[in-house]
Amino acid sequence: MRHAVWIPLFDELADPRAVARLAASAEEAGWEGFFVWDQLWWQPPVSAVADPWITLTAVAVATERLRFGPMVTPVPRRRPVKLLRETTTLDVLSHGRLTLGVGLGSDRFAGEFSRSGEELDDRIRAEQLDECLQILTAGWSEETVVHRGKHYVVDSVRFEPRPVSGRIPIWCAGFPGKPKPIRRAARYDGYFPVNLTSPDQVASAVEAVSAERGSLDGFDVVIALSPTTDVRPYAEAGATWCLTDFDPESRLADVQAVVKAGPPR
Repeated sequence: MRHAVWIPLFDELADPRAVARLAASAEEAGWEGFFVWDQLWWQPPVSAVADPWITLTAVAVATERLRFGPMVTPVPRRRPVKLLRETTTLDVLSHGRLTLGVGLGSDRFAGEFSRSGEELDDRIRAEQLDECLQILTAGWSEETVVHRGKHYVVDSVRFEPRPVSGRIPIWCAGFPGKPKPIRRAARYDGYFPVNLTSPDQVASAVEAVSAERGSLDGFDVVIALSPTTDVRPYAEAGATWCLTDFDPESRLADVQAVVKAGPPR
């Protein structure tokens, strides 16, 4: 199992310079990944919130080996061609270390969709997510992208440069037990079951993805656990990455202490 830090970019962690220093410390301490939340705002008492993409640019420059990315970016609130340019540029900057975590997003935590005029229907956002992923994977290739879908149009455009390895790994998030996110994830590179409560949910996810793909070769099952949770039962259930998760109100000093202690052994 590989281990990563996963932090909300809130308040003291809303400073990209502080986060870049934290990422450098994580790399030095032996962590293998560094991921950040993608939120526009959050509930009180959180007030300051940083942009994940600019913050990840600072992380890319401050590190050399860490795999990093947004976990997860709510793709339906982004324009596909803009996201394509951002991801490719960040991947090139980091010499191929970007992983793209994607999902529908949710309005229930901070009202990000209802308070900014975004689409609230989960089914429509799922359609938008699937279309956007089609555009991304085509644009990362050497193809000329011709896409005329229900929600987006890209008319005969070739996007250069390409990602360093030809494409960027995609991890798809979903609530455990929901079949559609698992089927989506099986078409890409990883599955992130959010809000886990037991290793049995990981085992069920591994079984479901394996049934869809026929093989788990080159596929990641990603989990998020608090710093004090025993990761071993989850590794035995088939998880390949563990993201050490921090509370939205975490202070910088507390995160620094966990990071400097290194990943679970």
